[in-house]
Amino acid sequence: MNTNWLVVAATATEIQPFTAYLSEKATRLDEMNYVFGDKNITILITGVGLTQTAYHLGFVLARQSFDWAINAGIAGAIKRNLTIGEVVEVSSECFGDTGAETATGSFIDIHEMGLIPPDMPPFLGGELINPHAGTIGLPLVKGLSVNKVHGYLPSITEMLIHYDTDIETMEGAAFFYACLSAGQPFMQIRSLSNYVEPRDRSKWNIPLAVQVLNAKLIELIQEAQP
Repeated sequence: MNTNWLVVAATATEIQPFTAYLSEKATRLDEMNYVFGDKNITILITGVGLTQTAYHLGFVLARQSFDWAINAGIAGAIKRNLTIGEVVEVSSECFGDTGAETATGSFIDIHEMGLIPPDMPPFLGGELINPHAGTIGLPLVKGLSVNKVHGYLPSITEMLIHYDTDIETMEGAAFFYACLSAGQPFMQIRSLSNYVEPRDRSKWNIPLAVQVLNAKLIELIQEAQP
C-alpha cells in the first residue's frame, strides 16, 4: 500500500536537487506529484514567510491528509554549538516577533500579552511541539520563526534574552501550527546556512546548505516510513 508524503518548501531553489532527483528516478504524474516506489509524493512551494506558508499549507491540508508532511529548508543558527552545513530536525517552534515592543525597546510576546493563552491548543507552554520528532536520527533543535530575520546586534541581544532557541526561520512555526491543528503527522528538517549575527552575507554558505539538505531529503524518501 502506498504512503502519501507532502514535501513543503518556501522556495523551489531550496529543494531543486530533490525535485531533479524525482524527475529522474520517479514517475512524474504532473508538475507537483510523483510516485517513487511505495510513496506518492506531493511538492508544495509556499513562498517565503509565515503568512504564505499558513495559507498554502492550510489550503492543501483542508482537502487532503498525508502519512507525513515534511518542511525542508535552510535556516540561520542562533546557537554556536551548531555548525554551518549541519542538518537538524526541529522539535519545537514559536513565533518570535508576534507581540508588542515596549517603550524601552524590550519585547512582549503574544502569550505574555494575554491575547493567546500559552496552553491554548495547539500551543503548550507557549510553544508548538512536534510529538513525532526524533525518529530520523538528526540532532533536535528548537526553532524561532520571524517575519523579519535578525541582523542587528541590539535586536539579536533582545531575542536571546527572551527566547532559548537554536535556529531561526521564516516559516517553521506556521508549518507546525497548521499541521498540529489539522492532526497531520509532520517533521521539519533544516540545514544551516549562516549564524544569526550582525548581517554579513559574505559569511553565508547557501550552496552547502542546499546540498546537504537535499541529500538528507533524498535519503528520507529512499528509506521506509519513519
